[in-house]
Amino acid sequence: MALSLRLHHRFVQRRQPSEKPQRSPIQRLRMPDLGGAKGGTARRALMPVAARKAIEGVGEELNSLAAQNKDFAPARRQLRAAFLDVQQRLDHFLFKIAPKGIQTEERYQVNSKGVEVFWKRWLPSPGVSTKAALFFCHGYGDTCTFFFEGIAKMIAASGYAVYAMDYPGFGLSQGLHGYIPSFDGMVDHVIEQYTHIRAMKEARELPHFLLGQSMGGAVALKVHLKQPKEWDGVILVAPMCKIAADVTPPGPVLKALTLMSYVLPEAKLFPQKDLGDLAFRDPMKRKVAEFNVISYSDQMRLRTAVELIKATQDIESQLEKVSSPLLILHGAADKVTDPNVSKFLYDKASTEDKTLKLYEGGYHSILEGEPGDRIESVINDIISWLDSHCTL
Repeated sequence: MALSLRLHHRFVQRRQPSEKPQRSPIQRLRMPDLGGAKGGTARRALMPVAARKAIEGVGEELNSLAAQNKDFAPARRQLRAAFLDVQQRLDHFLFKIAPKGIQTEERYQVNSKGVEVFWKRWLPSPGVSTKAALFFCHGYGDTCTFFFEGIAKMIAASGYAVYAMDYPGFGLSQGLHGYIPSFDGMVDHVIEQYTHIRAMKEARELPHFLLGQSMGGAVALKVHLKQPKEWDGVILVAPMCKIAADVTPPGPVLKALTLMSYVLPEAKLFPQKDLGDLAFRDPMKRKVAEFNVISYSDQMRLRTAVELIKATQDIESQLEKVSSPLLILHGAADKVTDPNVSKFLYDKASTEDKTLKLYEGGYHSILEGEPGDRIESVINDIISWLDSHCTL
């Protein structure tokens, strides 16, 4: 699910635990971490866990499992495994038209920082030549599985190797759910993982492209800005790369929030409304999104919010350094990330090879939440652009 950038100033102090073993299969009360930061003092509190809305069409057992604490990766992995069969039978364009014969593989890999990262690949069918490698950066709260499975298979069927990973703290990767202690640190995780994959024999000699959606657009831009010569092109879908002035906290408030984030970094202090109706134009596809049970949909953690603000400010200050071939796709009616910001990015980017396409009436999730023909059109636009930027 995409990011809400409207930060509220009503605080509800809640302390969340760091990554550690589950206390109980079912938790009515969430036990906080009793150890503070190095040199800090211990804190004790009991916070009720907000009830999760029941998912229609599944039994009590699966709903009970979906309502459990997902702060830790083992719980999210168990939940995904339990829902996998149900997800594959969902009535959604991306699940129904996914090409057959695509080679897929899932892996867990411990990186140099000791974090176990989940990543997946989709390769063209045997006998189909591979034109290039595409590396996906997912949005806030989202995962590189679920909806992206169908997208990846359609792109792979056109002759592309597709790779994707879950950031630490998201999806199936290790880390406290929904927690971004450092945006630059998260980007460094992405660079390390994708550097490893790009060095693999199957991808080493291919052109390499980035695909970023929503917050993943900010991740992809930061990767490009840190590695300006390493990528053959960047594709952004409804990117989060600038926060409007009317929703950016004033300087003193942002400074106070930043200081608070060092004291209560994991606390969920920003109430946020359900963005599903704003992101998905098709109500039926919005219902399907509820089955993405390992997505993060709770209140935003304080440090995460501060890091996202800082990241977009940093990106905005460097837009003229975007030198890679660039494709920007955005729904014209998007109320989650502003399409005018994509126009701003298009104007500012220094690259001469740049394309901006707005989809009339399109909401935020143009790859998942639109009518089937629109979703297919957006994916085909991505494939056509890739085709025009690489040769066998």
